[in-house]
Amino acid sequence: MQRIRIKQEEKISLIDNLGTMLKAGIPIIEVVGTLKKEAKGNQFKILTKLHKDLGDGKTISSSFSSFPYTFDTVSISLIKAAEEAGTLEETLIDLKQNLVKEMEFSDKVKSALFYPLIIVVVFIAVLLLMLLFVIPRISQVFERLRVELPITTKLLIWMSNFLIDNTLLFIIGSGLLIASTIVLYARNREFFYKIIYHLPLISTLMIQIDVTRFTRSLHLLLSSGLPIITTLELVSKVCMMKAVREAIEKAQTLAQEGHPFTSGLKTKRKLIEPMMIKLMEIGEESGTLEEAMQNVSTTMDYRVSKTLKKVTTMLEPIMLVLIAVIVGSMMLAIISPIYTMIGNVGVR
Repeated sequence: MQRIRIKQEEKISLIDNLGTMLKAGIPIIEVVGTLKKEAKGNQFKILTKLHKDLGDGKTISSSFSSFPYTFDTVSISLIKAAEEAGTLEETLIDLKQNLVKEMEFSDKVKSALFYPLIIVVVFIAVLLLMLLFVIPRISQVFERLRVELPITTKLLIWMSNFLIDNTLLFIIGSGLLIASTIVLYARNREFFYKIIYHLPLISTLMIQIDVTRFTRSLHLLLSSGLPIITTLELVSKVCMMKAVREAIEKAQTLAQEGHPFTSGLKTKRKLIEPMMIKLMEIGEESGTLEEAMQNVSTTMDYRVSKTLKKVTTMLEPIMLVLIAVIVGSMMLAIISPIYTMIGNVGVR
C-alpha cells in the first residue's frame, strides 16, 4: 500500500475535486464516497483507504500519510495544519495550484531532455543496423580478397559476428536489462535520479530547481501558519541535492538558536545568489517573508528556464559531435581497408 503511486494529473484532479466539493458545503465523507465511485486503479485504492479512515474518525492528513510515494511531507503537513485551523478548502485549492506549477516545472525539464534522448535512441538503432547488416557483408568481401585488416576493422567484425552468433542471447539479455531497469526504477526511482542529477551539466540545473522548490514550498507552508523552524525541516526533505539540503538544515539550526534563518543560507553562497538571500532577509525583517519567498520562487523559475535552455543548447551539439566521431570512426574502419586494396591494385 505504501508504494502506491498515481500520476501527477490524477493527484491534481483529486485535490481539486476535494477542495471544490468541500467549498460547496458537502460533508467530507460524502465527497470521498462520490469520488470513489468514479475512480479507478490506484486512485480508487487511495480513496477507499481514505473513506475507511474517515469512517474510523481519522483525519485526511493521517490517511494520506499512508501513501508517501504519492503525497510528500509538505502536502501532508499543509493539510494537517489546515485541518487544525479549519481552512481545509482554501488550503486544498492553494495546494492544487502549487501542484500545477510543479507539473509545469517538471514538464519543462522533460521536454528539454526529450530531443537528446531521441538522438541516443536513433544512434543505437543505426549502430545495431551497421553491426547486423552492413559489417557482415563487407567482412565477406574482405575475406575473399584476403586483405590485411587494421585492428579497428577486426574489432568491428568481431562485434558484428558476436551479435549475429548470439542474437537470441542478446535479445533475451537486453529484454532482462530493460525489464529489471523498469522494476528498479518503479521501486527506487530516487537512485536513478541521483545518478542523472550529478552529471556535470545537469547538477547546476538541479540545484536551481531545488532552490525554486524550496522557496515555493516555504511560501506555501508559511502562508498556512506553520512556524519557520517546522517549515525548514519539511522543505529540506523534498530537495534532491545534498548541498541544498545541508544549506536548509544549517538555516534551521541557526533559526532554532534565535538567529535569522538567512544566515544559514549565506554559508552556501554558491547555491543561492546573494540577491535572492537579500530579498528573503528583507522579508524576514519586515514580517513579509511569505511574499518575499513567492517573489524569489518566481524569479528562480525564470532562471531555471534560462539555464534549462542553455544546458540543452550545449548538450545537443556535444551529443551530435560525439555520435559523429563514433560513426565516423566506424566508417573509417570500413573504408581504410578498401583504400588499401585499391592502392595495392594501382601498384600492380
